[in-house]
Amino acid sequence: MSSPTTTRPRSIAARATRFALAAVLAAGGVLAGSSGAAQAAGPYERGPDPTTAILEASRGPFATASQSVSSLSVTGFGGGVIYYPTSTSEGTFGAIAISPGYTAAWSSISWLGPRIASHGFVVIGIETNSRLDQPDSRGRQLLAALDYLTQRSSVRTRIDSSRLAVAGHSMGGGGSLEAASSRPSLQAAVPLAPWNLDKSWSELRVPTLIIGGESDSVAPVSSHSVPFYNSIPASAEKAYLELNGASHFFPQTTNTPTARQMVAWLKRFVDDDTRYEQFLCPGPSGSQIEEYRNTCPSA
Repeated sequence: MSSPTTTRPRSIAARATRFALAAVLAAGGVLAGSSGAAQAAGPYERGPDPTTAILEASRGPFATASQSVSSLSVTGFGGGVIYYPTSTSEGTFGAIAISPGYTAAWSSISWLGPRIASHGFVVIGIETNSRLDQPDSRGRQLLAALDYLTQRSSVRTRIDSSRLAVAGHSMGGGGSLEAASSRPSLQAAVPLAPWNLDKSWSELRVPTLIIGGESDSVAPVSSHSVPFYNSIPASAEKAYLELNGASHFFPQTTNTPTARQMVAWLKRFVDDDTRYEQFLCPGPSGSQIEEYRNTCPSA
């Protein structure tokens, strides 16, 4: 396990801005549906105090809706599906774009959409321009999807465009690394069984959670997830979760350890919600977990 590190300067600056906003809210009122104490403590906290039961349930505390996005109405990616909380009483939400893997459609990992959205995020699951697109292309498409989501989509007013993240499976996971590399203003990245020919990500500054499968024969963790994790500087904040006995295709069926850790990571870094730090440090354990490494974010 890596030793704890100081939170990177960008996180400190972002946190200072958020606490300044909290002070303003405390002086002039709070967002509807939130307690004054909660708002003063962290203006982007959404939902009740977290528990293991909440994170492991099939749905979180927010009711959600979804809408399809036609490829004919967007540029830069192949359309997809948007999932979003129906509530507007707690202010705007962070957002995440997720890419499927090589030759796969969004439907292969679509369970992630409503699962993550139900914890207080706007999610766009993308279709790629081509099923054969490589990671660099998928990375550009993830960013194009975020731009569409925040600038042109019908749910753009529900989103805080300063709180964005990316994720993906296989080459989509490799694409999420590409996106985080080219847009360091992102708040989080979550590659799932990532595949990429580039093994070094020393330039990454985005908090990154990599989830790999112990028995992955397509993107073996020894030549993909582990070297990716090792190359990311500790100052960026990073974690590596390896699932016991899991194949390359573990994200293609509902996977509770993946959902639990993914939501906790997004809550901690996209929402700066330190209530979720308890799920990152010391992190998950048990029969489903082969290994967990982290740099333990500083509160």
